[in-house]
Amino acid sequence: MISNYKYKPLFFFSMTFLATFALWFAGAYVSFQDDKSGLYMLLMLPGLMVPFLISLVMILTSKNSDLKKDFVNRLINLRLIQPKMLPVIVLIMPLSVLASILFSLPFGGSISQFQFAEGFSFSSGLVPVLLLLVLAASFEELGWRGYAFDSLQSRYNFFMASIIFSILWSLWHFPLIFVNNSYQYEIFHENIWFGVNFFISIIPMGVIISWICIKNRKSIIAAILFHFIINISQEMLEMTQITKCIETVVLTVVVVAIIAIDKEMFFSKEHLTGRVN
Repeated sequence: MISNYKYKPLFFFSMTFLATFALWFAGAYVSFQDDKSGLYMLLMLPGLMVPFLISLVMILTSKNSDLKKDFVNRLINLRLIQPKMLPVIVLIMPLSVLASILFSLPFGGSISQFQFAEGFSFSSGLVPVLLLLVLAASFEELGWRGYAFDSLQSRYNFFMASIIFSILWSLWHFPLIFVNNSYQYEIFHENIWFGVNFFISIIPMGVIISWICIKNRKSIIAAILFHFIINISQEMLEMTQITKCIETVVLTVVVVAIIAIDKEMFFSKEHLTGRVN
């Protein structure tokens, strides 16, 4: 967060939601016209890039050299990543998935969930699913960490900024439930409560990503890496949607533990002192 710059969170999130929703709702319509061609991805991909593009425009037009240098540094400087945080980045999500499957067993969950998935749980038209997972992690975090989260933290403590961001991030995915063959479309049509769980689960995930980023001196690379690990962890094993509901509880417990351990950082208002109004 740059102290001599006035962030514009309302403008950023308003423009991001408007542009993304316009592209994704159009993509949803096209996805039902000829789903075999996959042409709807020509609208979905630009929608995915919107947070990054708006962040980039706001940074480049800011006339603030510190803001521009900070963005570049957090994007390319690998030394920002703390070696002691690497096991946390790599293991939190896989361990949460394994714990969720384990907890599901007494409730009738199958041990076969520990098997590797034979394929992905959704299709993505012209774009290979694995590539889409990489692009999603990259373009989202370039926007969310490039500008969005700092804009919230310029007005709130880290706890409130994390919660507000996570709720907005969850709502940002809303149009995807209308896109034919998307993951969100598939689970909503399997059971509406599985779809509701998807949106709820994003909130603890968002808090953890924000924490990972801050603990690595706001490294965008660290956020992208962790976001990708989240994406691939959700697809790697034969985990059922019931178990993913359990996973939401597990991740919430992880967030509570992180907040308890790092309470001073989450609730400190020191960074708000002397901010530009």
